[in-house]
Amino acid sequence: MDLKAIGRLVALTLLFASTACVPMPVTSAPHTSIPLVTATVPLPADLAPTDIPPSPTPEPPLAALVNDQPVYLADYERELGQYEASLLARGIDPSSPDGQANLAQARAWILNVMIEQVLTEQAAAAAGVVVSDAEVDADMQEMIAESGGEEPFLAKLAEWGETYEDAWQKERTQLIGMAMTQRIVDSVPTTAEHVHARHILVDTPQEAERILAQLQAGADFAALARTYSQDTSTRESGGDLGFFPRGILVAPEVDEAAFALQPGQFSGVVTSSLGYHIVQVIERDPARPVGPENLRFLHDRAVQEWIEGLWGQAVVQRFVETSP
Repeated sequence: MDLKAIGRLVALTLLFASTACVPMPVTSAPHTSIPLVTATVPLPADLAPTDIPPSPTPEPPLAALVNDQPVYLADYERELGQYEASLLARGIDPSSPDGQANLAQARAWILNVMIEQVLTEQAAAAAGVVVSDAEVDADMQEMIAESGGEEPFLAKLAEWGETYEDAWQKERTQLIGMAMTQRIVDSVPTTAEHVHARHILVDTPQEAERILAQLQAGADFAALARTYSQDTSTRESGGDLGFFPRGILVAPEVDEAAFALQPGQFSGVVTSSLGYHIVQVIERDPARPVGPENLRFLHDRAVQEWIEGLWGQAVVQRFVETSP
């Protein structure tokens, strides 16, 4: 999996798609015989001017708080503005019904992405995963070169209301995300226990019970699958599901039933969202290499479960309305 190439594409896509003080008026003092300054007694120590605390700097408006870490409203609005500009570039008027529908979806999606980026950075810090400034600088130089040089690169940033520092921070975020994704992917074993199984899928429990009775009387499993199974993808092969590791099948109940059986055994009626199954195991292999397609699926699932875990443990407060 070329995560660096994926990250580069995402970074470029996001990158390019994406208080004055007024003096008070001065008036002359009114003519009076009363002295304007008469106090000669020193102020109490607790009222001395040097002890007056400075006014706190106002906190910039927030779009969200993620485990007490801020997501600033200005950053969120900039991302939303870049998305709106991308609609125009695709010929979609943001004020049209289609444009409004796109923006309504983007509001929640953009904020969720920003929250997820904060969660990822927090997880990276906790895991000791660090992206150095030199790594970010090197990637920035690559992006500058891919853009035709520094001048067009900076011009594009200005067009989207971003500074070089904004782009640098975005690239750092992308690299941290890639590093954490790689860490999760590397934790998925490339060798695992497999079973070679087949199944019969029917619509009703009554039909499944009739087929089960025939199997118990000695009928051939593959022949019954070719005759009765509603799974068109495996019916002609006698219900053969091939070898698979745990967690691959669409119906987890079938997966669980298969790994509970020994070669030659068949299950009772197994109920899933697809219907009613009978499962038979043909072979078991305790340490079989995971095929490329299955490995990609397991990688994706591991990353998704990790992200869901971050969300599940997070305390997130939202301060902008993102619902349609």
